Amino acid sequence: MYKSGFVTVIGRPNVGKSTLLNQVIGEKISIISDKPQTTRNKILMVYTEDDFQVVFLDTPGIQMPKNKLGDYMLMISKSTLEEVDVIAFMVDESQEVGKLDKYILEELKGIKTPIVLLINKIDKLNEEEILALIKKYDDMNMFKEIIPISAMNNENINRFIAVLKELLPEGPQYFPDDMITDQPEKFIIAETIREKALLNLDEEVPHGIAVGIEGIKERADKDMIDVFATIYCEKESHKGIVIGKKGAKLKEIGRTAREDIEKLLGSKVNLQLWVKVEKNWRERDNKVKYFGYK
Repeated sequence: MYKSGFVTVIGRPNVGKSTLLNQVIGEKISIISDKPQTTRNKILMVYTEDDFQVVFLDTPGIQMPKNKLGDYMLMISKSTLEEVDVIAFMVDESQEVGKLDKYILEELKGIKTPIVLLINKIDKLNEEEILALIKKYDDMNMFKEIIPISAMNNENINRFIAVLKELLPEGPQYFPDDMITDQPEKFIIAETIREKALLNLDEEVPHGIAVGIEGIKERADKDMIDVFATIYCEKESHKGIVIGKKGAKLKEIGRTAREDIEKLLGSKVNLQLWVKVEKNWRERDNKVKYFGYK
């Protein structure tokens, strides 16, 4: 009997959703940083065993929108709740249920889809604290299963997969064995560069960062791939911050991004980066779509 289905992983921003899925898939597809709005698109990832396939949807995280980009991200996150076979709701080690977690719990109350609760970052808790959190959420009577995990340390991830295998229905193999994402290389390269920008820049700048890939070209002798990309920011003052003193910040973004892109492409990479200003692009529908959020 072959089992398969679709699972969305939801939760407030930066709770560890992308870290979890990168661990499950074994490849770095979703970008990771400690900044809000890290994941902006619905990213499809595929985990396959001999008799089982789960298609994960990594969503932007449910948050209160502040602009057109925020509206788009909330719509993407909420729309997946009705499309899937199982919802995995992730919270962290906080002993108190926060405002945004309460908002998500309210959204989930009217939904008939089975919900698995993942309590992430248990490496920061002792056993007594973990048991107290499990009881708190168990008393809500909303969850098919409650699994304490550490996505960063790969703890209890196998149990999560085993629970999904139990819950998912009989079904076909939707994707080939070797497929792990529906995203093209161009998208993953752009996201890799954006991740390095998020990791290297001050808090005020990253929300307005977008990356456009102008071209990817393999050289005739096939020993190098040229990647041409532009980092867009919303304000002229941000451009200088992205570039840094004597170009140091941009060089560091480029160096760290190139290392990951070389692993992705399996080739040496010559990464050429530019920085341009696209004023208030997050407020403009056409620009939100232009940067791939559609």
